[in-house]
Amino acid sequence: MRTRSLIKLVVITVLAASMSSLVAAQGSARPNIVLILLDDIGYGDIGSYGVKDARTPNLDRLAREGVRLTDAYANAANCSPTRAGLISGQYQQRWGIEWPLGADPGDSARGLPATGTTLPALLKKNGYATGLIGKWHLGFKTEFGPNAHGFDEFFGFRSGAVGYYSHQRGDGTPDLYENTTPVESQGYLTDQITRRAVSFVDRHANNPFFLEVAYNAVHWPFEVPDMPASAHHGVPQPNVSGDRSLYQGPSAATPATRADYVRMLERADEGVGQILAALERRGLARNTLVIFTNDNGGEWLSRNAPLSNRKSTLWEGGLRVPLILRWPGHLPANATSAQVAITMDLTASILAATGSAVPNTYRLEGIDLLPSLSGRSPIVERNLFWRIKRPRNQRAVRWGRWKLLQEGADIYLFDVARDPGERNDLTAANLDVVRKLIAALDDWEKDVGTH
Repeated sequence: MRTRSLIKLVVITVLAASMSSLVAAQGSARPNIVLILLDDIGYGDIGSYGVKDARTPNLDRLAREGVRLTDAYANAANCSPTRAGLISGQYQQRWGIEWPLGADPGDSARGLPATGTTLPALLKKNGYATGLIGKWHLGFKTEFGPNAHGFDEFFGFRSGAVGYYSHQRGDGTPDLYENTTPVESQGYLTDQITRRAVSFVDRHANNPFFLEVAYNAVHWPFEVPDMPASAHHGVPQPNVSGDRSLYQGPSAATPATRADYVRMLERADEGVGQILAALERRGLARNTLVIFTNDNGGEWLSRNAPLSNRKSTLWEGGLRVPLILRWPGHLPANATSAQVAITMDLTASILAATGSAVPNTYRLEGIDLLPSLSGRSPIVERNLFWRIKRPRNQRAVRWGRWKLLQEGADIYLFDVARDPGERNDLTAANLDVVRKLIAALDDWEKDVGTH
């Protein structure tokens, strides 16, 4: 009897282990996704990309445990267009969003239309809990808001910038929402975004989820953490032109320093560490694809080295961004990739990783990066395009190793694989390449429309 009981116990144990393995295997087929987006940091602003005057141990940890890309780009040189590319998975020109919403009179009436085919909507249809914590900047109206696009939960602001303590726009309008309801909440906004992100992980640990954590750090106003109330920057405040604004440029009335910027960056890095700790505490780290990137090139306090120029231009300093992906067991650790990538590739990669269906009538314009980053397929040569119409008309194309940049009547050609700082203009010696890339730009503009 004892022998039979022992055999029975062994069989039950083996079956239970098999079932556990099956459940684990099924779970691994539906990974969680955590997308962490910072705002206006420079290409060289974190440790794994060369910074020396800031400490970013948690972002550096992601690089040690994942794949760091050297040639990743934002969809645009500013925030709204890049975010439109991410959420739609297409060139933002198709939606007429080529400049930050709210920058022009009447812009507050515009936004990214809710089509049911955007990234959060498709993930929600696939059974994912979806959350956005932080910055939206794709429409001020509720019909253009995060919830309309398929986010189950939203805590954050709809505009491009708010005070870190006041949570108000530059004109003094409160801009903090819980889903579609205006709310008031005390505290430094970077910390509040982190707390809400950790809470989302805790509450959805038992089901697959997609969480976008869109910090406004290190976007102006440059308000450091732990400031006494008496030191908060007034909102609104006059800038150098006399307008009421949050903007703090080099000649703004309220000065800002690189040291201020670094403190803001380091606080966001601490938040990333808390989110990673929450994944580990819940046993989710191995089954979660964590992605970190930025929405455009760095601002005037950012470190863009070794690139030239900065945000709002189509030079590398305005477009190239850090990008790190960590997915244990699926992507190698401590790896570096020269795969050329763009923000809307993240859309395609997330949908592929989660097995989310995309309607045949909807064309994603990014590619799934995971096969090349995992080593399962070779690096894919990319042809990428950009266009902005201010402060003057600018167009650019990355075609393999070549980058053609057109600013007004000025045309430049660079081999950015060898010269990422765009120091050596090769136009005169490569007129055939110039003609080819200008023709490609013309064709692309005809395809996406002029708007």
